[in-house]
Amino acid sequence: MDSPKTKKITDEKVALAKAEHYCAYQERSQQEVRDKLYEWGLWTDAVENIISLLIGGNYLNEERFAKAYTRGKFKQKGWGRIKIKQGLKFKKVPDILIKKALLTIDADDYLRTLEAVLTKKAKTITEKDGYKRSYKLQQYALSRGFEADLILDVLKNSDL
Repeated sequence: MDSPKTKKITDEKVALAKAEHYCAYQERSQQEVRDKLYEWGLWTDAVENIISLLIGGNYLNEERFAKAYTRGKFKQKGWGRIKIKQGLKFKKVPDILIKKALLTIDADDYLRTLEAVLTKKAKTITEKDGYKRSYKLQQYALSRGFEADLILDVLKNSDL
């Protein structure tokens, strides 16, 4: 059922104005906006019409969203490419745009971030056995979305 706070919008012009504000506040994927419009109670024709108007008005741009999402998750959260890619797929961003967005990550920054993530985690691990310690660090970095081969390289070339 509808929550009492969710007020249904039937007028397309009101929905467009509200959607413009929603998109101007933060970069959004088409799917996020589509879900929000359906949540507001709009019909399929109205939703698709508003989406095309938002794209035409440059309020909605999937490539811009994908790059902003990638930049944010990498810089702020320290996520690896795998986790970022999964997040973009979940938001139904086309594969070609995901590839473009992932190319914006600088390779040197990527390695530095992986090293920083591992170093920070290593300080919290009390395990004394070298193999178990290394395994825990690998698992942690994998859960953050980094590639296994890079993780192993970093662990080999450091004294974590």
